[in-house]
Formats: sequence, structure tokens, C-alpha cells
Amino acid sequence: MYEKISVADMSRSEWLRLRKSGIGGSDAGAICGVNPYSSPMKVFYDKTSDEVDETDNESARQGRDLEDYVAQRFMEATGFKVRRSNFMYRSKEYPFMVADVDRLLVGEDAGLECKTASAYNSDKWKDGEIPLHYILQCYHYMAVTGKRTWYIAAVILGREFVYRKLTWDDDIIQHLIAVEKDFWEKHILKGELPTPDGSKICDEVLEQYFHTARKESTTLSFMA
Repeated sequence: MYEKISVADMSRSEWLRLRKSGIGGSDAGAICGVNPYSSPMKVFYDKTSDEVDETDNESARQGRDLEDYVAQRFMEATGFKVRRSNFMYRSKEYPFMVADVDRLLVGEDAGLECKTASAYNSDKWKDGEIPLHYILQCYHYMAVTGKRTWYIAAVILGREFVYRKLTWDDDIIQHLIAVEKDFWEKHILKGELPTPDGSKICDEVLEQYFHTARKESTTLSFMA
């Protein structure tokens, strides 16, 4: 079971702050160490800091702008109808798990994740494959919503359109819940920094984290 929080009238800043209140689908792969664009340390910093980073990059902007197009291509390819949700979902059993879903299928117990991919990453989608961090994102959404099926559709820019189907796997989902629960309780609630993995992303987060800590320390010393 889950509760629904309307995000229809939220500003981007309010929505980003709400996302800090739990582990989302895009955090799942990072916590498990398989997201090439994030890391456990980055998730930790995002959830524990007071900052709300509204900066954007071209890849993220294109992904949002093309989401409708990907959903339309999925409907054309499958015959399914999809709709926006306009809600954030929070698990009642595991309230640290939240989900912002791209689309829900009309009349089906299923959801849809929409992606855009560079032509340079087309090999990651060949022969029915799906990047691992996206697989975990979809299973995270199933765990929160209870839906038994999740589709993922991607436009590989300049190349092709693909879609895949994932179905409920109790072993994967229970293991993912356990990993996220451990991360939330051990690191987020206790404020314990995850172990650095030596990646560039971790180095950037460490610099940001300790720069903020030094700045706060200097401010407190001055006030004293």
C-alpha cells in the first residue's frame, strides 16, 4: 500500500525538496553502486543537505522535453494508452521509499519509464538489454506501487526507438528493499558518510561536502 502526494501544483523547488524526504527510483541504482552518473555518497549528500540544487544540464532537459514523445511512441508501438500520474507515491510499509513515475498504463496494472539515450550508448540497449540502473529504477517503482509490470521505453537519438517489459520478481524486489532500508537507516538517519569508492563522482561530492563543512565551521568560529 502507498499514499499519494499531489505534485500537480508544486513548484520545481518544492518538488525537489519533497524528493529529499525518501529514496526515489533514480537513487536505487546509485545506492547499489551500478549508476554510472551517481553514487551512494551523492545520494547521501542530496538527502542530508539543506541545499536544493535546481541547476540543470542539457541531457536532463532533453529527457524531460522528450518524455511526451517517448510516451507517444510507446503507445504507437504497443497499442496501450498511458496517462500522467501527477502524484508522488510513498510506501506505507517502507516510508523511506518514494516514487515519481513517468506514466501509468490505462486499464493495466503497469507503469512506464521514459528515457532518451545518446547514440553512443546504443550498445547498452542491444539484444533486449536494459542498463542495470534503469532495471533497478523500475523494480523500485514496482516495490512502491505494487504494480506487477513496468515498461521502459527509450528513444536512442538519431538511431531507433525501443521498449522493454519487466515483471515482478520477488527476490529482486525484497533484496532491493533491504539494501535501501539499510542505506536509509545506517547512513541517512545516522548521518554516517558512505565509504568512498574512488570514482570522480565521489571526489566531487567529497569536495562539496567538506567545503560546506569548512564554511559552516568558519561561520560558527566567527560567531563564537
